[in-house]
Amino acid sequence: MNNLYNHSDVNNLLERLKHLTVDSKRQWGTMTVDQMLAHCNVSLETAMGLNFPKRKFIGRIFGKLIKLKFLDKKPMVKNSITEDFYITDKNNFEFEKERKRAIELISTFYQNGPEKCTTHPHSYFGKLTPYEWAVLKWKHYDHHLRQFGL
Repeated sequence: MNNLYNHSDVNNLLERLKHLTVDSKRQWGTMTVDQMLAHCNVSLETAMGLNFPKRKFIGRIFGKLIKLKFLDKKPMVKNSITEDFYITDKNNFEFEKERKRAIELISTFYQNGPEKCTTHPHSYFGKLTPYEWAVLKWKHYDHHLRQFGL
């Protein structure tokens, strides 16, 4: 399965990010391209242990069931639920800064390997293995790059 510990999967995302422009148009949703990048970046920072969103009550009840859906081989569905902590569509961000940050974060996550992945639970899914984080974050960037035609 595609993930952020696989060299070719990481290169695929990085190449797609290079083709993203400030003028890229969304195919669905409400975020602008700069907001999408900031959203993905703050989410990857969670997997890297750089921020710590609180567990959601609903996640404690349904998290394990929902987790299976998000970690399967299918692409994420359009307009999936978004944790409040990651909502960025009320702010404007600098496109080039966020794209550069995405490239740096993805590269660092890959280079750090599983040993440096967070042990903090996901706000909805609870405890994830490093591999599950790597799959989830690859799927997240893939989902939003597809949202912008890549």
